Amino acid sequence: MKILFASDIHGSASAMEMVLSRFESEKCDRMILLGDLLYHGPRNDLPERYAPKEVIKLLNEYPVTPLCVRGNCDAEVDQMVLNFPIRADSMLLPLEGDRCAFITHGHLFNTECPPPHKKGDVLIHGHTHVHGVWQQADYTYINPGSAALPKEGQPKSYMVYEDGVFVIRYLESGEEIMSWKAE
Repeated sequence: MKILFASDIHGSASAMEMVLSRFESEKCDRMILLGDLLYHGPRNDLPERYAPKEVIKLLNEYPVTPLCVRGNCDAEVDQMVLNFPIRADSMLLPLEGDRCAFITHGHLFNTECPPPHKKGDVLIHGHTHVHGVWQQADYTYINPGSAALPKEGQPKSYMVYEDGVFVIRYLESGEEIMSWKAE
């Protein structure tokens, strides 16, 4: 199974269109959205082509229903306009062997407040808008970055998971930025 991860779209129709385009060009089976779908948030500038109603339409009409966790900018009213659940704070993704990925937005569980896990598990979240892979004490932390509002001078990015390998890619070109394989 090939899974595309994207985070922090923040109402950018152009970012959402590009994520969907990457989903198709990568020939992914599932899409996991890590929250902050529609609202730009009080601390962020307006993203390029800020059009939450367009993002709603793109997501609701897309033939593949995304899996989603709630971000700190997602509200109950957002659930009222989206045709798929967005209110879960986390989900678990079984990986190869007995390893598991704990998937969340990052405002509740993060490297400062890690979720319950076993040695070797993976924590995946967005929220910081900074992509990367970091080895923590007994787990690996992976962040796909932001599709709309990257920070720290980073490019817009997304991530693909297949056959035990996580690859973070440039949203614009699809080229690899970095990858990580569980050993």
